[in-house]
Amino acid sequence: MKSLSLKLTLAFFLVILTVVGLVGVLTSQATTREFETVVVERIQDDFTAKVTAYYEERGSWQEIMQNLFPRPIQPQQPSAPNQQPQPAPIIFALADEKGIIVVPAGDYRPKERMSSAILSEGTPLEIDGVVVGTILQTGQTPELSPTEQRYLDRTNQALLLATGAAAIIALLLGGFLARSLTRPIRALTDATRAVAGGDLTQKIPVRSQDELGELVTSFNQMSANLAQATQSRKQMTADIAHDLGTPLTVLGGYLEAMQEGVLQVTPERIETMHTEITHLQHLVRDLRTLSLADTGQMSLNRNQVETGMLLWRVAASYELAAEEKGVRISVEAGDAPLSIQIDEERMAQALGNLVSNALRYTPEDGVITLSALLITENQLLITVLDTGTGIAPEDLSRIFERFYRADQARNLVAGESGLGLAITRSIVEAHGGEISVDSEVGQGTRFEIRLKL
Repeated sequence: MKSLSLKLTLAFFLVILTVVGLVGVLTSQATTREFETVVVERIQDDFTAKVTAYYEERGSWQEIMQNLFPRPIQPQQPSAPNQQPQPAPIIFALADEKGIIVVPAGDYRPKERMSSAILSEGTPLEIDGVVVGTILQTGQTPELSPTEQRYLDRTNQALLLATGAAAIIALLLGGFLARSLTRPIRALTDATRAVAGGDLTQKIPVRSQDELGELVTSFNQMSANLAQATQSRKQMTADIAHDLGTPLTVLGGYLEAMQEGVLQVTPERIETMHTEITHLQHLVRDLRTLSLADTGQMSLNRNQVETGMLLWRVAASYELAAEEKGVRISVEAGDAPLSIQIDEERMAQALGNLVSNALRYTPEDGVITLSALLITENQLLITVLDTGTGIAPEDLSRIFERFYRADQARNLVAGESGLGLAITRSIVEAHGGEISVDSEVGQGTRFEIRLKL
């Protein structure tokens, strides 16, 4: 199979060869035509000078043919060896002042009277301000002299050589340009094969700002995204194994000890085992929710929901936990009721994840505020604001990643899977909304959810 570089080289060569060849042919024709025009003008000047001198000497055109053009007027025949060359045929006719042909040539016959229309196309011959005749062109091609023909042949040969040289240069330049154009493509091909083989560290230098440069940039971004996705997948697998392993280890230890009679079955130990099982159930449920969101299969049971009631419901769910920690939860829903068509259970889960996250990082005497505000005619803003420890700038961009925890010390906290914020974003996006976060260390965190009415 021919390479793209070879195809481009041949394409460049054929296009340039066609153009150069066409230019060469047209130039050759134009050169020949212009040269013949120059020869015709020279012959006309010689003819004019000759007949003018004759008239000035004789005062008339009588016997001009016998004296100036004694040989028969016919095309020049090839000369035999040692034969005197024949004079060039006459390509101009001469009419006297009455329009009668005195020097015939071509289609102009001797003593033929020319019309005024034909005479007007000729060149008047004036002597002392008096028109004594008219020179008429026959349209015949002049017979070139050997010197003139040799000059014209050399000119055409030079054009032919220039065309050949241009074709060779075009082939070389076409090959160079083709290799230059296909170099990024070859690099992309090699890098793509490497990525297909599992090497996700491929990065190609961007050497241009054109479409190929954009293609290389897109590939580099894709490669970086794949590497990040692979790393995230590995990290997520490790996190899942960790989150599953911890409760399973606890359960396995309790069961093994109870089977061997080392530990007695007590309500407290059964409660501990139940807590670990509940944690496993929550983790599996969260993973299922994210899986549905990834495949676009998250079902939404939309109903018209009053936002104030939704916020109060979420606040009430965490009121006891907040009191135990000494944190106050407030709701600002406004006096005018605002309603929106959403899946109430899903949205309550999303807001609950935000409140739960705020409770973990809000110290005693802190405040968590839930609010709803109509910012445009068709857009609702729901805010969860806390006065907690805040989020560091380096963690802010990754806060919605799965299993990512800004505080790594909380990896072992029971019930904290690291999936809550990822689930919240999936639920909000499933509703066609957007979620954002703004935080400053030591000043608290603000989550904003924008939903279309």
